[in-house]
Amino acid sequence: MSQIDLSSSVSPTSAVLKPEHEHQHADDLYSKLWALANNLWWSWHPECDQLFRDIDPIRWRQIDHNPVALLREMSAEQLAERASELVLHSRINYAYRRLQEYLAETNNWATTHGGVLGAKPVAYFSAEFGIHESVPIYSGGLGVLSGDHIKSASGLGVPLVGIGLYYSQGYFRQYLNENGFQGEDYLETKIDDLPMTPATDAEGNPITVTIATRTGELMAKVWRMAVGRVKLYLLDCNVAGNSPEDRELTSRLYGGDQRTRIRQELVLGVGGVKALHALGIDPGVYHLNEGHSAFGPLQVINYLMHEDGMTFADAQRETARMTVFTTHTPVPAGHDRFPPELVEEHLGPLRDSLGLSEHELLALGRVHPDDPHETFCMTVTGFKMSRFANAVSNLHGVVSRRMWAHAWPERSEDEVPIGHITNGVHTPSWLAGQMALLYDKHFPADWKSRIQDPDVWQSIHSVDPGELWETHNALKNNLLSFVRRRVSRQCRRRGESDDVVEAARRVLDPRHLTIGFGRRFATYKRANLLFRELTRISELLQNEDRPVQLIYAGKAHPKDEPGKRFIQEIANLRHDPRFSGHVAFIEDYDINVCRHLIQGVDVWLNNPRRPLEASGTSGQKVVLNGGLNCSILDGWWGEAYNGVNGFAIGQGRSHVDDNITDERDAEFLYRTLEQEVIPCFYDRDNDGLPKEWINRMMHSISTLAWRFSSHRMVADYTERAYLWAAGGVTCDIRHS
Repeated sequence: MSQIDLSSSVSPTSAVLKPEHEHQHADDLYSKLWALANNLWWSWHPECDQLFRDIDPIRWRQIDHNPVALLREMSAEQLAERASELVLHSRINYAYRRLQEYLAETNNWATTHGGVLGAKPVAYFSAEFGIHESVPIYSGGLGVLSGDHIKSASGLGVPLVGIGLYYSQGYFRQYLNENGFQGEDYLETKIDDLPMTPATDAEGNPITVTIATRTGELMAKVWRMAVGRVKLYLLDCNVAGNSPEDRELTSRLYGGDQRTRIRQELVLGVGGVKALHALGIDPGVYHLNEGHSAFGPLQVINYLMHEDGMTFADAQRETARMTVFTTHTPVPAGHDRFPPELVEEHLGPLRDSLGLSEHELLALGRVHPDDPHETFCMTVTGFKMSRFANAVSNLHGVVSRRMWAHAWPERSEDEVPIGHITNGVHTPSWLAGQMALLYDKHFPADWKSRIQDPDVWQSIHSVDPGELWETHNALKNNLLSFVRRRVSRQCRRRGESDDVVEAARRVLDPRHLTIGFGRRFATYKRANLLFRELTRISELLQNEDRPVQLIYAGKAHPKDEPGKRFIQEIANLRHDPRFSGHVAFIEDYDINVCRHLIQGVDVWLNNPRRPLEASGTSGQKVVLNGGLNCSILDGWWGEAYNGVNGFAIGQGRSHVDDNITDERDAEFLYRTLEQEVIPCFYDRDNDGLPKEWINRMMHSISTLAWRFSSHRMVADYTERAYLWAAGGVTCDIRHS
């Protein structure tokens, strides 16, 4: 793999900064800060985050770290006064120059590796994008992956545009009531507080797309958001001309019934392709990130038929050649399926334009085209509408080929054309500032431009163990301070006593082994596996010589009652004397909570029921910051664990009976903690250092950080799928 430049400029410490005039014009400062706030590039540059934070630290925290909202509350004169008080002029000018240099840079990875994509960009479709907590249009892993994908495309210079939906109420804000049960708040986000502007056509007119259905037209306006060099376009149905029901269509992510879902996916897929057409963007590649956007290729076919005179068969072949489809879930319930009547209601007019019969259209979403009882599956459509299909880890590729083998009855399971490109994470977004400074000190000066070079990461072994441990403990203290603030605030909101609130301010101990668990509370992820034997785990937590503490966070889907009960079970442990002070549950898991957790925990726990974790990326974020993974050998960990770079739960096997699997895995988990994790953490040398633990930290960083980067992931997509799709050369990514 070629070396990839992760940085765009020199650091502030190495730049020669000229002193700025003490009374730099207020409007000039204000405009430069607005330029920074309106490009989400700032969100993965800590010096910009700190710049906005310093302007008003208290307000910054209250508004979810939103620079647009912050600046809207201040006049140019107020900002100039604050900048003078804090001597911010040079920092503002420096950050602004860096952004302009980044946007203007032409010598990047894609310049030499992107080939024809410069003339034929990638259109990347996703139902959610998790870029930063201040832009709440994501729910969890899929969205954060999409956000990391477009950030890395920006960093590499890959010509790519994102297509998604604008959710004015986002997913939901989670709170737990006095009984520990999850409640959901849906809060309207002010568009004026977001770094968005209306997308316009070549004449400067705001773009609105119209989609015909059997029951009337559906309209969506298009917003534009800058994510570094990448433009993200978001469709919004809250427009005049839509029915009151349809104006609410894109208000919530993953809400509503099947009819709401198919209409959202119609807007994303068909509406997204129409938006690109209106923008004058002619993609060479359509990347469908999960099946939510699988209607899109039908609209591409429609354009080819009516603009280029192709037959449906020829247009379908041409569209499939340009389409990359990524499937993310081995869980059957995770694949959207719709009854024929809903498909006909929403795709009927497009079907007419394509010249297809109802049977022919439904066949595109069925494994068995002639089975009238089979529902229309978006994942099947994704496979049939693309030539390139991939899973998101090696094991997930195996599982997906087995899961969908019946769709290719003429092939053996090994020949099913579903490859894999393992997920990765955006290093600058998840690397703690303190850890980055440590790397700056000990790694080669150009380490950020060689992030995928394994040799660079071997430099961690030359770091003094005490210095690495001290840095980790500083991050751990930051995490515990954050947890105490959040837990005490949760208690206060529930109206609990002053004594309870005060106890929450002192919860957890920085000297204790700290295990973190943060993810969606789907039942297969088994958040409560550790509490299968309450007496056994309570004894581990309360051990006087080697105590353990646990931090949990995560949301259950509003309709997932079993997942909500898992949350309640764990959250209410605080009332049990055996667990009080040793277990904390953080409400409203989002990117901000995730960032604190993955940067400060000693151990990241992941115990899904194998093989139902497609990939997982939270543990990859932990690696960057020196935490260790303790995980079932599923998803990415199945190809990452080497015996010394973390801890494995079990032997990578599962029983056909889920109850037996759970019982067996719980026993493996207890043994791993009792016999490996806890002794390793508390075994100290004469200097008080856990030498073997630190050795594992170093092995984790050196073997995993370079492999599980979203820069590597996007480079893989570019070289193994995008270039082939744009160039029209057949390629099997599973064997490339």
